[in-house]
Amino acid sequence: MQKISAGKNVFTYPMPVTLLGTEMMGRPNFMALGWVTRVNANPPLIGCGVGTNHYTAYGIKQSKTFSINVPSASMMEKVDYCGMVSGETNDKTGLFDVFYGDLKNAPMIRECPLCMECRLVSFMHHPTNEFFIGEIVASYTEERYMTDGKPDIKKIDPLLLTMPDNRYWTVGEHAGDAWSAGKILKDRKHR
Repeated sequence: MQKISAGKNVFTYPMPVTLLGTEMMGRPNFMALGWVTRVNANPPLIGCGVGTNHYTAYGIKQSKTFSINVPSASMMEKVDYCGMVSGETNDKTGLFDVFYGDLKNAPMIRECPLCMECRLVSFMHHPTNEFFIGEIVASYTEERYMTDGKPDIKKIDPLLLTMPDNRYWTVGEHAGDAWSAGKILKDRKHR
């Protein structure tokens, strides 16, 4: 089949939906965030792209901490609201049960199945976005979201985002095991 252009404004398909938390003027603030990824294994670093005009970007620079909270699909309405309104003009603290961990100033959301507390390591300024990199200093979950001592994606039931169509999705079926599915091909090629 012949490939056709999808344009330049394409995205990784799909993106995780998260809630980015930081302190602003002494109170917690959360924004919906899809541009998030791990950037290093040890130390564990996570990166996120935040619009330069977002109130949350200022909070991360001031507090030098932030949190990445992974909501379940059942939280879609609250997550979407956090992406529609700014914390500068809307107090979102009443939406969630907020807690703090080791850093004491990176607000996290108790209702989220997985929360990561991060210390800011660096950031890069780009024309429309800031890219923040944080070290994950601690993570928090509940036993009900774990299987064999690891977070279980089916139990967490995270939201996924596709752009530019701006649609939410949930996780589908298990398709195979990483670093295993290609073993037969690898063995055949290396004989």
